[in-house]
Amino acid sequence: MEKYIIAGLKTEYQVRGELLRERSEPYKADFSDDETQIRAIVSDEYINRRMEKIPYLNADEHEYMWTCEAFYRELLRYNGMMLHSSCVEKDGFAYLFSARSGTGKSTHTHLWLKNFEGARIINDDKPALILDEGKWYACGTPFSGKTDENIDVRIPVRAIVFLHRSETNSVKRIPMPQAIGLMIEQTLHPANKELAETMLDMVDKLLRDVPVFSLGCNMDDDAAIVAYNEIERLINE
Repeated sequence: MEKYIIAGLKTEYQVRGELLRERSEPYKADFSDDETQIRAIVSDEYINRRMEKIPYLNADEHEYMWTCEAFYRELLRYNGMMLHSSCVEKDGFAYLFSARSGTGKSTHTHLWLKNFEGARIINDDKPALILDEGKWYACGTPFSGKTDENIDVRIPVRAIVFLHRSETNSVKRIPMPQAIGLMIEQTLHPANKELAETMLDMVDKLLRDVPVFSLGCNMDDDAAIVAYNEIERLINE
């Protein structure tokens, strides 16, 4: 078992292939076995079963995918959860842009890098969200999809934004009942009943604490500027 600190938690998992090893390297740590908080266990048998069902992914890709799932499942036990999103930091705050795959969330966050000096990607696909002493933080993890863009930081969450394509750029608040469905669609769904209930409780807490918006986005260069200005205006109203 290899040891890492991910989202501030002492984590262990077995590493077989180069993909998981390479992406986990920045999070490598040294601590005693009895200090371990998360054990993200994925057996050879499980990987083999998944390979039979999803044969177009190789063994390394399966190991990476299911170790990711195991980590985020156990994270629920530590006041944390995953949101499928591209998370960008600006001026010390994290903004998470979530959408179905292919909508353009990564394209949009990279417009922030282009338009705002000092902006950086925290995690381009699956940031961890941690609740600590009443505040939410976005954390980089090794599990960041195809792009492998992530940094080992913990940044206060400013806003969650659900993105959709539009001819014009516009931002509006999302009421909590609608936001619940969008959040559940873009996070982990544990089979374990206790963890499923924990996930729902975490979503409820998150939506009570963090403002949620809808962004219609045309992906023009000024989309990031419009998004940022409107998000901040609505937060400060």
